[in-house]
Amino acid sequence: MSPKRNSSLPDMTRRILAPLASLLLTLTTAIAPAQSLTVPIATSEARIRQRQEQLNLITPAAYDLTRYPVVDSNETHWRKLLWATAVIEPQDTYIRETIAQILTLTPQNLTPAQARTVEMALQVGTQLYLSKPTPNLQQQFIQTIAQSSNPRWVAMSLSALAKSGTSVTEQQQLINFIAQRFPRWSENVSLYTTITELTTPTRTPPIGDLLAWTIVPNQQQLYVFCNRDRSQLCSAFLKDQRGRFVRENGRLWTMPLLTRSLHNLSWNFSRGYTPQGIYRIEGTIPQPDTDFFRAYGFYSLVQLFAPLEPGVKEFIPGRKGTLAGKLDGYNALLPPSWRSYFPIQASYWAGMAGRNLFRIHGSGENPSFFTNNQRYPQSRGWNPAIGCLSALELYDSNGRLRSAHMPGLLNKLGAKPTGYLIVVESPNTPAAISAQIEALSR
Repeated sequence: MSPKRNSSLPDMTRRILAPLASLLLTLTTAIAPAQSLTVPIATSEARIRQRQEQLNLITPAAYDLTRYPVVDSNETHWRKLLWATAVIEPQDTYIRETIAQILTLTPQNLTPAQARTVEMALQVGTQLYLSKPTPNLQQQFIQTIAQSSNPRWVAMSLSALAKSGTSVTEQQQLINFIAQRFPRWSENVSLYTTITELTTPTRTPPIGDLLAWTIVPNQQQLYVFCNRDRSQLCSAFLKDQRGRFVRENGRLWTMPLLTRSLHNLSWNFSRGYTPQGIYRIEGTIPQPDTDFFRAYGFYSLVQLFAPLEPGVKEFIPGRKGTLAGKLDGYNALLPPSWRSYFPIQASYWAGMAGRNLFRIHGSGENPSFFTNNQRYPQSRGWNPAIGCLSALELYDSNGRLRSAHMPGLLNKLGAKPTGYLIVVESPNTPAAISAQIEALSR
């Protein structure tokens, strides 16, 4: 999932625009990507204005908790300000102090609106802390672990400290303390997945077993192989309904995707990076819509469903609704050598935790819009998301499309795509995976 603005278009207007979007998609995928396609809000002037809007929000007065206490009536203020903080990633001391002050509320009884503000502060606080650890935020993560009754916030705080380089011994001490505070921690998805990930040694099963496996007969399988470091680009490969890897001009077809979370949150939290595991591919969501262009780009989005995510028509073809059989039912979709491998179960647990709205999409944002993109030159041009898989989509200073990968993917998947996506972190390089695929194809 990627960040988007609240739409102001009425439903009727959307219904009118949907057929136009489909027509535009057909036209633009039928021609070479768009030396001719121009999007006015992609011009350099529009992009400068857009970033300046975020910069204008970053002022000491805006972070003043005496002026803007964390109460229901200030929820919109904090949502906009914290989003701007995530985009700009300012390093001013007063900003970290304010977020640390908001996090002192994690042990208190809060209204739903207050809790939403505190949770977003935890997300953005994690982002700032991992960019540059500071004692004030560290102290609040520790306080949350010690005092908060919200197990998700406790798990998020543990995850942030672990990602910052806390020693294994210190991590285990925190885990032991959490287990004392929450004796039934294994029954809570956030605590169970965080602690299991930190304490379970992982050795990736044979990639060849996964490549040769058929999840469900006569279904496309889109493999996305990623590095454990999600700032690196992932590589997608497609197996068609007959079980053959797709080629283009005689060569194995592949395309890069990015699965990095803007906030550097782990996969088991809302707005975290794309979880590993199996997803159902079920249709597309039409674009363009200028209200959503910046987040999602010009082209249609590929719609994905986690195993337990509501809204899917048929996670298993011929069976209505979500996946049945719980974890055993999910593991049965994997080759035997992968069924006890915890990381590949991530999409199952993410769906159990309520994560949803996973998509593959482009991005209308200028890569320079997000300040922290500068730290990841290896994925230059691609934008982070908050759960989705991000494809390349670049525009020149006049708003003309220079390059886009979504048309190629949509072409390969077909007009009404169905099948499965498998996201896997692998120690193998893209070249090594390609070699394994070639060996299987002989």
